[in-house]
Amino acid sequence: MAIEEIRKAKIDKIKELRKSSVDPYPADSNREFSVADALKNYEEWKENKVIVLAGRILAKREHGGSTFLDLNDGSGKIQVYIKQDGIGKEKYKEFEDAIDIGDFIEIKGQLRDTKKMEKTLYADSLVLLAKALLPLPEKWHGLQDVEERLRKRYLDLIMNPGERELFVKKSQFWQAVRNFLLKEGGLEVETPVLERIPGGADAEPFATHLNALNIDLYLRISLELNLKRLIVGGYDKVFEIGRIFRNEGIDKEHLQDYTQMEMYWAYTDYEKLMPVIEKLFKHIVNETLGSFKHNYQGKEVDWSQKWERVDYYEAFQKHTGIDLAEAKESQLKDYAKKEEIDTVKHIGRGRLIDVIFKKKIRPHLINPGFLILPPVDIEPLAKRWPKDSNRVERFQVVAGGTELGKGFSELNDPQDQLDRFNEQTKLREKGDREAQRLDEDYVEALEYGMPPTAGFGMSERFFAFLMDKPVRETVFFPLMRPKE
Repeated sequence: MAIEEIRKAKIDKIKELRKSSVDPYPADSNREFSVADALKNYEEWKENKVIVLAGRILAKREHGGSTFLDLNDGSGKIQVYIKQDGIGKEKYKEFEDAIDIGDFIEIKGQLRDTKKMEKTLYADSLVLLAKALLPLPEKWHGLQDVEERLRKRYLDLIMNPGERELFVKKSQFWQAVRNFLLKEGGLEVETPVLERIPGGADAEPFATHLNALNIDLYLRISLELNLKRLIVGGYDKVFEIGRIFRNEGIDKEHLQDYTQMEMYWAYTDYEKLMPVIEKLFKHIVNETLGSFKHNYQGKEVDWSQKWERVDYYEAFQKHTGIDLAEAKESQLKDYAKKEEIDTVKHIGRGRLIDVIFKKKIRPHLINPGFLILPPVDIEPLAKRWPKDSNRVERFQVVAGGTELGKGFSELNDPQDQLDRFNEQTKLREKGDREAQRLDEDYVEALEYGMPPTAGFGMSERFFAFLMDKPVRETVFFPLMRPKE
């Protein structure tokens, strides 16, 4: 039967119910316990306690005068037994005619074992809570296509309990982040999503317009600059877990809108912050997975070991033969061309270094560790390293051949910051749409003085890494290309 025919048949059932003064969408339920509660207390409640459960029907098996249902309320699944003698002939006939797989119902009855010793709720009465108009996918032949699963995530969650559990773990992941930072003395704050000048990252923003003030605005691409304004304002340790938006390509590690955490600790540098971040990541992994080990892309990653520190320049020279202390832009271009690395969108020395790093060096960084002290060309917001002013005090968390977060000693010299913003402006004028914009208000804030500060940022990409899934499969409703 075609979907539209099924839908029409269900609408006809609703009309019949209403003729019989039955509301197919009542506003309330008398549910007392969850299915999980019933299963947990089954032996104690069995045959001596009347309870009310409610949930969605996921399966229906009729046996002439009796029916078995699988009832799921999100906390678990239980079998329900409905018998004509138990709820009355007239009510049973109404149930047979009106209730289908996918509907929400409320069941009152007692818990008992069947002859096959299956935990079951024997119904004394039932109430329809919500009539579904569309049929659920078949359990084994339904949502097999990944694209369709992501477009109709609600169906994926209904049919695949493992997907629901994935997002429970994601909640635990962010709660672990929050609890750790609060325990470390951090203050959780919120800063605006709409900005006059997007900053804090190399990314193209989404543009919008505010009618009330008749001004053009952007959705934030980072949390960084406003949080550092708060450090200028006198806060000691701040962090934010919030949504950011970047108008960039789609791949297994990138989304257009996603959740990011950024933290800024005053009177701290990148060296002092690294041990804190190592503790943070180990805490997150253990709280989320219940273990320090997991598989990623066929390799075991063990977070429990002491993390190694990898010098950016040494790793770059080891895998490319290029000494970044001497390398000119032309040499980097020649190398990229020889290695067939596309550099069309990568303007300037910093962009070339970064794309070469991602293609040739990053895949070798498997064990959890810190990649430290990159060239200043790729990080316009970090403080220069005193031993070499061409490098910056930055670290990246790396594991499994990918980057999972970065932190650095924050640049608090307003003149140096202005110079670097101006260099970024030159890149934008050459066509680099992701180069950072000059934010004069932020430079002015620095001129009032910001203490030595270290910051760190990580996104939900880390959760996707722990789950060994593309990041879009670990968000509820990712943006998808429209169906043709």
